[in-house]
Amino acid sequence: MKIALVTEGTYPYYTGGVSVWCHQLIEGMPDHQFQVVAVSVNGLERSIWKPPPNLLEVTNLPLWGFEPVPRPRRGESPPAWFEQVHLTFLRSLVRPDQVLEHRPVGIYNPFLNSLHALFRYAQEADLAAALLSNASVERLMDLWHSSEMDEDLEAPGAKAKPILTLADALMVSDFLEHLLRPLSHPPLRVDLVHSAMSGLSTMIGMAAKWTYSTPFVLSEHGIYLRERYLSYLHDPLPYGVKMLLLNFFRLLNSAAYQVADIIAPHSRYNRRWQLHNGARAAQLRTMYNGVDPQEFLPTEEEPQDPTIVFMGRIDPLKDLHTLIRSFALVREKLPKARLRIFGPVPVGNEAYYQSCLNLIAELGLGEAVRFEGRVQHPAEAYRAGQVVVLSSISEGFPYTVIEAMACGRATVSTNVGGVSEGVGEAGIVVPPRDIQAIATACAELLGNPELRRQLGAQARERVLERFTLERSIEAYREAYEEALVGPGLPEEDLLIEPAPARLEGVRIP
Repeated sequence: MKIALVTEGTYPYYTGGVSVWCHQLIEGMPDHQFQVVAVSVNGLERSIWKPPPNLLEVTNLPLWGFEPVPRPRRGESPPAWFEQVHLTFLRSLVRPDQVLEHRPVGIYNPFLNSLHALFRYAQEADLAAALLSNASVERLMDLWHSSEMDEDLEAPGAKAKPILTLADALMVSDFLEHLLRPLSHPPLRVDLVHSAMSGLSTMIGMAAKWTYSTPFVLSEHGIYLRERYLSYLHDPLPYGVKMLLLNFFRLLNSAAYQVADIIAPHSRYNRRWQLHNGARAAQLRTMYNGVDPQEFLPTEEEPQDPTIVFMGRIDPLKDLHTLIRSFALVREKLPKARLRIFGPVPVGNEAYYQSCLNLIAELGLGEAVRFEGRVQHPAEAYRAGQVVVLSSISEGFPYTVIEAMACGRATVSTNVGGVSEGVGEAGIVVPPRDIQAIATACAELLGNPELRRQLGAQARERVLERFTLERSIEAYREAYEEALVGPGLPEEDLLIEPAPARLEGVRIP
């Protein structure tokens, strides 16, 4: 079959766990053909992965930098029905709880129904121009300041309504125009669409399902929605702008869960989040990442000095500040200890990298901490230390932990995402952002060779039993086959009304 694998900010332009998983999936199914649709930044990205023979095509779908696919204009302004569609869409963003609390499905979900109508419009006309028109911006301002916005503010203790200026409304409209650009992409003619994550990439799967009833599989490594909240936490955007954009992501996330035939969380932790946000248990298939044990062989050799290794991209979500501060405490007990940090600095994270260097200098760690950059093979990094540490504040089911375990290395990991499910009793799991806990665990392992060997052996055995690449690929084969024949949901759970032949046929509740 031909499978469209849809990514966002990952494969084939970047490294990281999701990109590794994408590459493994394509290589692991040479009997199927793949097309990658990569939701990207500006269209200037270049692939850093050697394409497998069965990867037929890569489509770069930029959100910024270039205009979306041009469409003929329908006169000077959108048709009359567009106002109703857009108003329903905006009303969902302003008051998302009306959608999320009742979890209406299909045509009874105002956000999903309006998103469907916007897609139909984008296939025939210029959606960008319509979203950025004076009428659309005024519509948002009028809705924000209307009396229905004040209904929830009459309760005792209710907070004052956030301010939304005209400049804010223009900013929101501009953001939404960019975020909705996947709707302007021609729907894919493939046998199955597989989105590598929730979020913007799911609109490609929705479009194919709306148009051709194409089966749609949705994976989720980390929790996309949670990471959006974390990224906006310290963003300087006005409060009203952040609120509307986060509401958009909440509603899109819930809509994707409704439309997908099969949802594949990469841990039981993710599964709980998905159920909380609108997924149904009948859709869910927990599928752990896997590694090839022959690529990550154990070794008895260790460096002479006590050495801690971190492997991963330099990113705030990896919380390297906590790791560096923990290492400073380790050095107080073990003055010869070393910290080696392997991984690239992604574009846009240069300031965070510099903040790490500043912290190292502030703590007087000097040459004891080294940034090694990208390594040719991850196993080289794991073998460079006695202990491998993951200090993240958000993860799905991280490759770095199971790869290090396959190499027979003792691990110290923060209890985020599916980490504890992977590690089990074969490593030390500590609370996130707990400087002292990470330091104590690292110092204990560095000072106890017997404990390191014991945990390393248990870790290798756990990977062989549960987390092999062969097992992971086979699970996705079964999911694809199931999606093609249909997961057998009850009739009342069917989520998508047949696509209307004409835009005027779209029904709005």
